[in-house]
Amino acid sequence: MKVQIEIDCTPEEARTFMGLPDVGKANDVYVDALTKAMKGVSNPDQLQQYAKQLAPMGQLGLKMFQSFVEGAANSSSGGKPAKGD
Repeated sequence: MKVQIEIDCTPEEARTFMGLPDVGKANDVYVDALTKAMKGVSNPDQLQQYAKQLAPMGQLGLKMFQSFVEGAANSSSGGKPAKGD
């Protein structure tokens, strides 16, 4: 038996329903800091240095996010690897 539920809501409504925090203000601060830092970039080495300083947890953060997305994809497909894996 298959049951399909479609929910029509805004991202804010979904976030509130799931109990996730509103990170809009933190995101605005992060984007503002990144924008200010990028104004002084004149070569690729400087860009890489700024990215390392500003990125939360750097490469580790990207790997954690990737594993989170893969886990979500696997759980939604019933534990089977997502297509393309």
